[in-house]
Amino acid sequence: MRTRTPRAADWPLAGGIVAGVLADALIGDPRRGHPVALFGQAATRIERRLYADDKTRGAAFAACCEALAVAPALAAAQVFRYRPVARLAWAGTVTWAVTGARSLTVEAERIQRALLAGDLPGARELLPNLCGRDPAQLDEAGIARAVVESVAENCSDAIVAPLLWGALAGPPGLAAYRAANTLDAMVGHRSPRYERFGWASARLDDVANWAPARVTALLAAACAPVVGGRAQAAWRIATEYGPRHPSPNAGWCEAAFAGALGLRLGGPLSYSGRTEHRPELGAGRPPEPADIARACRLCRVVTASATALAASLACHRRQRPDSDPVGYANDTSRSCRWAR
Repeated sequence: MRTRTPRAADWPLAGGIVAGVLADALIGDPRRGHPVALFGQAATRIERRLYADDKTRGAAFAACCEALAVAPALAAAQVFRYRPVARLAWAGTVTWAVTGARSLTVEAERIQRALLAGDLPGARELLPNLCGRDPAQLDEAGIARAVVESVAENCSDAIVAPLLWGALAGPPGLAAYRAANTLDAMVGHRSPRYERFGWASARLDDVANWAPARVTALLAAACAPVVGGRAQAAWRIATEYGPRHPSPNAGWCEAAFAGALGLRLGGPLSYSGRTEHRPELGAGRPPEPADIARACRLCRVVTASATALAASLACHRRQRPDSDPVGYANDTSRSCRWAR
């Protein structure tokens, strides 16, 4: 009876995740030629060919775009299969490309500086760089609330979720998640054009973010003392108020940030001329411009915690030993990549 070849911890993936987060923190996103922007351009071309006011066509669009994003990552995984240093570099590059902690906090703090300087028109002009709300009618308090809510939601979408998917499925998981999130931003919103065509993209993003949103809420609550909050109270607010939000995921992140920061988020907002009335989240005071810096500080600590969590998960993820590809290839009895 032949003994199965033992598997080694996936340290190149863990190191790549950490390296990618550090690269994002140090250099941020490129001004031109960002891989996510290039993917968005390709998705727009696919949409022009496939668009119809039909859910089936929308599902085909989502499937084609996902294949476009994942295929290169899968091909690279095969090329770098037995080259651990190359795998680390590739994982770091993809992690850097799909995470956005630096861009998120930098844009938020730019808006805060404009508000603190009394430049309300300037803050309104900057807001679309962070979220899709109509800024024209927002006052100082409305912009501060929009920024804090956007930081909270995107802490999951742009940081925690891709890191977790990367830890579980490597660079293909990172690419697949970022594609789903980008498609949701492009066609997943409710409008006459995308009500049916964008349905599949929106549901895919909901599924991909279900667990990460709750992990984000848990990390935000655990890190609440960094911004003067209490972990237990923040988690209670997340579990009590999060399910009230119309989104199955965003409410958990926003409620956890509200609890950690001692704020009350939610209320009326306007997207593309359409007014929505969101439930209030939390029992604190309304946000002020100074709270934007606190939200960014909490986001950075959550980023560090999520990076440590993802690296730990990646280390426990098992891979084929680089030194014995033949022994593994002949072991046809193993049908799963995960250690049992």
